[in-house]
Amino acid sequence: MMILSIQSAVAYGHVGNSAAVFPLQRIGVEVLPVYTVNFSNHTGYGAWRGPLIPPDEVADVITGIEERGIFPEIDVVLSGYQGGEGIGDVILDAVARVKAANPNAIYACDPVMGNADTGCVVAPAIPILMRDRVVPHADIITPNQFELGFLTNTDPSTLEETLLSVDLVRATGPSVVLVTSVLRPDRTDGTVEMLAVDANGAWIVQTPLLPITVSGSGDVTAALFTAHYRGTGDAGDALARTTSSVFDLMATTHERGGRELALVESQEFYAHPRMQFGVHRIR
Repeated sequence: MMILSIQSAVAYGHVGNSAAVFPLQRIGVEVLPVYTVNFSNHTGYGAWRGPLIPPDEVADVITGIEERGIFPEIDVVLSGYQGGEGIGDVILDAVARVKAANPNAIYACDPVMGNADTGCVVAPAIPILMRDRVVPHADIITPNQFELGFLTNTDPSTLEETLLSVDLVRATGPSVVLVTSVLRPDRTDGTVEMLAVDANGAWIVQTPLLPITVSGSGDVTAALFTAHYRGTGDAGDALARTTSSVFDLMATTHERGGRELALVESQEFYAHPRMQFGVHRIR
């Protein structure tokens, strides 16, 4: 499998491609990372250095890849955080060109906007761009529950409301939806859930809610789920494998302490998920 991953990069820490590439490689995926920024560290530190790469320069790198004759071999285009409006056009153009070269290729979009605690953390134009232009072209999307609400102009809380919102967003284009950070009011205390839906059904998994928030975990989740789903077409299995790997990554990070993911230390959890959580089909 080969994935063209168009995301940010940092020298120190793990977000964007600096979070997604290694876990994908560890499960045997060939990754072509294209950087949209090249920062010293993620912006959550409040200070960083390095360039935001202009969209035309990002497009130039992608064209260079195309000129190597690689596009017919690309199975997935993956995108995450979009720092500016122009990069969306570059990504959509790349998706169109890859799909023209390989009609079986898919586009997986992590529509990063924010979360229920922080609200939107991107430029005001980005959520609208995601909802109206980018997400309709995606085959797989991986929003959290808050982002799902924005994409559908809903406020999902219960499982039924979340499923309804998933159906609404699937009607706009994406066939596969992974909803992260599902916090329904009737869940068991101290837990969090993830929900995966495709044309064959819907599956949910519950894990302990760890007392930790670390940048980059969503990037790892989107990358692993996309690769597992593209490999098998089984949403329930992809959900189980991704949940297992990411939970153990987060648990290891929590045990170690610090502000960055224990990405390398946790590598065996990607290659050999323990499959410790039951995934339940709910429709």
